[in-house]
Amino acid sequence: MSWLDLPIWFACFAMEIAVAAMLVRQRIYRLLPIFSLYIAWTIISDLIGMAISTRHPGFFMEWYLFEMPTDCALQFVVLVELAWSALRPIRSLLPRWTALKSVLLIAAVAFLIFAAGAAVWPLAGFTQIHGILQRSHLLLRILHTVSILRILFFVALAAGSQLLSLGWRDRELQVATGLGFYSLASLAGAMVQAQMAGAMQYHYIDEFVAACYVASLLYWAFSFAQKEAPRQQFSPQMESFLLKVSGAARANRLALEKTGLPGGPRP
Repeated sequence: MSWLDLPIWFACFAMEIAVAAMLVRQRIYRLLPIFSLYIAWTIISDLIGMAISTRHPGFFMEWYLFEMPTDCALQFVVLVELAWSALRPIRSLLPRWTALKSVLLIAAVAFLIFAAGAAVWPLAGFTQIHGILQRSHLLLRILHTVSILRILFFVALAAGSQLLSLGWRDRELQVATGLGFYSLASLAGAMVQAQMAGAMQYHYIDEFVAACYVASLLYWAFSFAQKEAPRQQFSPQMESFLLKVSGAARANRLALEKTGLPGGPRP
């Protein structure tokens, strides 16, 4: 440990509390409940981690091996929530929007994100560090896969922001921006660490990544303190596309009703 560890931890914990306060004060938890749950999890896990490291340091690695996979799983669900929230105007454009259709769309979004994660899994092996346990290799690969996935999600959301009528004052893009920045720092740090041999130099990179996480929290706290701009409807191009899809589906249903084939409404 170095003299920077404790100040960074306190700064991280304080900023997590600040972000949580903004989520409650601005009622963002209603829009992004999973992300709010994730912030609450980070606060609790940081407290538990600090308690274990000071009182039972021998158990810290076991806690870390439990904490980080749980953290990654929550982040995956956060990405699904952000994608679903970014697409929420679709419910006002498509007629007869049912709960079943919502579940199916959420499942489709989750599958696409999972497929993207599976595609980048082989790329995450480039940051392997020699001389550590096999289970640590697997954990690092999971962490780096999720980092790459967060970066790709931010790039996709930012690239499609005009089509989706998203701006920098929209919560979805703000959350994705913070995640993307921290993920870039985490991947860059992992690439540098893979070339290092000294434990202390390795730890300095960890401190740098932690400082970048604090910067992301600061960005979230500042952004969430600002009033969100009213969410616009989809762009005319996206609206036209969705209406065409909806019209084609309705035409197919009417055709089934006229021919009496299965798929029409039951008597």
